[in-house]
Amino acid sequence: MAEFIIFVVLMIPVYLLLIWSYLDPKESFLFGERWMYKKEPELTENAIKILKLQALAAIALLMLVKIIWFVNIPI
Repeated sequence: MAEFIIFVVLMIPVYLLLIWSYLDPKESFLFGERWMYKKEPELTENAIKILKLQALAAIALLMLVKIIWFVNIPI
């Protein structure tokens, strides 16, 4: 049970990054890479949709992993 609690606590920053990536995909796409461009690149609407979909899929997958792990932990 302690491992599950540690896992949940350590996943909080990951969830925050995924939520930020969903809410502001343009900023999250350029995070840490803005220095490489002279001008800020333009993202197409399809690229923004894909980034949002990836964030939602990652959130759902992590929730599924946590639920499966919690159900399988012997009490």
